[in-house]
Amino acid sequence: MLFSSCGFTREMTTFDQPSKIKNLFICCLCTPRVLRLWTCRRPRTRRNLLVGTACVIYLGFLISQVGHVLPQHKGGHQKISSRSLQDAAQTPFLGIPLDGTLSPPNFQEPQLGSNGTLLPPNVVYITLRSKRSKPANIRGTVKPKRRKKHATPLFYGQRFPKATFMSREEAFAQQPGRATHATGTMGAAIALEARKHQLDENRHKGMAVRERGHRRPGGISGAIKAQPQPEESNIRIYSESSPSWLSKDDILNMRMLADSQIESIQEVPSHKAALVVFARGPSTTGAACNQGRCGIVKRPLDVSEVFAFHLDRILGLNRSLPSVSRRSEFFQDGQACPVILWDSSLSPTDDNTHSSVRLTWGQYQQLLKQKCWQNGKVPKAEWGCTEIHHHEWSKMALFDFLLQIYNRLDRNCCGFKPLKEDSCMQQGLKLKCSDQDAVDLTHIVQRRHDRRRLAFIDNKGFFDRNEDNLDFKILQGINEFPESAVSVLRSQRLREKLLQSLFLDKIYWESQGGRKGIEKLIDVIERRSKILLTYINAHGAKVLPMNE
Repeated sequence: MLFSSCGFTREMTTFDQPSKIKNLFICCLCTPRVLRLWTCRRPRTRRNLLVGTACVIYLGFLISQVGHVLPQHKGGHQKISSRSLQDAAQTPFLGIPLDGTLSPPNFQEPQLGSNGTLLPPNVVYITLRSKRSKPANIRGTVKPKRRKKHATPLFYGQRFPKATFMSREEAFAQQPGRATHATGTMGAAIALEARKHQLDENRHKGMAVRERGHRRPGGISGAIKAQPQPEESNIRIYSESSPSWLSKDDILNMRMLADSQIESIQEVPSHKAALVVFARGPSTTGAACNQGRCGIVKRPLDVSEVFAFHLDRILGLNRSLPSVSRRSEFFQDGQACPVILWDSSLSPTDDNTHSSVRLTWGQYQQLLKQKCWQNGKVPKAEWGCTEIHHHEWSKMALFDFLLQIYNRLDRNCCGFKPLKEDSCMQQGLKLKCSDQDAVDLTHIVQRRHDRRRLAFIDNKGFFDRNEDNLDFKILQGINEFPESAVSVLRSQRLREKLLQSLFLDKIYWESQGGRKGIEKLIDVIERRSKILLTYINAHGAKVLPMNE
């Protein structure tokens, strides 16, 4: 123990206190003598006791001297982490004297040992990580609201990349289950509903101010001036092409009905509608209606005609006239009203049945049995056939049953229990079902250039009729159905196509409450289509191709 203590003292003296070499020399001399006296067999005399006592006292003095130096190097034998060593290697060290005085650092002259090597550092700088300060008032901090990104409809005539449109459950009509969102015309479709009312209200308020200044007193008839150009088309197409069941003429007519400026309006009291003439180009001559620049504006209650138009195109019937929804201060105080294309190619009708050919229910049933003009066969005179092809009646019956349009084939509501709001109840026709064969058919209209074909007009459908109160009289005498329509009903893609098609008409989509309201209408049509397919199977009706 004495040897180790002296050795440690010499080490400390070499580096820190070179003036104490004398103490080291005395220690080296005393140690062997003390050991020899301690191990010898002589009796302990007073001299030896005094010498031993003196050595012990001097040894205690040395130990006290070592105690002042030892704390400075006590940490040198502790473990140092690798991160601290790296920090120490990169940090210049300062020499701190033991006497408590601090001299300014000298980075230019590093400390060197006696052999010319750098002395090991005796100070390690440690950087402490500061605490993160918290706000003084946590409750007072306001979390910023996230800004929603909305898909902006295309401006009139603008194209949109197809890849951008194909998205969300895939683009609006490819979501599984409901069938899906529309693949080519919807995309981010549902995000449009978030700001639809705000855009329309701002736009229509501005239009209302301008239009009221040009309204003529005493009615809506007359010329219209100074209408603002719509910022964007109300017919929304977000892909490079429109749905396959809509032709180019359909899209052009829809945009004309939805976006064109109104040139004049004329009331048609007998039809509870108004004839609208749309503005034409400066070089256009002739009557506007003969050039397809006119439309019939009906009441908001007849807005189901827009749904009927899209259903007709999806089923491949192509017998109804293009229809859109439109708002204007000129009619119905800005409510969404159906606007139907005025087709000058239709044959003239009478004022009673609004038909180009007059038929009773009894005559109609005879025509179905004769299958007039089917397979190119010319009917005999005694058959009582008209110029209308037999397949036209099958298409009309299927179309009217899905929408429960009764005013064509069941004017007196003899095949179901009508409501008080139905026209047959208001006119008292329900009481005239005793002689149904004498009841006239209504709205049977042909085309001038092709009298074999029918045109479906007044296609107001009814979605509030329960499945146990459907009018099956519409299907009476029909034993054949068009293959194009039945295949769509069986494919279970009717919902997908209706969503995709109806989304094009922005005003109609919004007036029905967006997708949620449209889904309810499609639910009704899907249930009726299942009933119709069951009827076809139960009665053994044939499904034939009927495309001329």
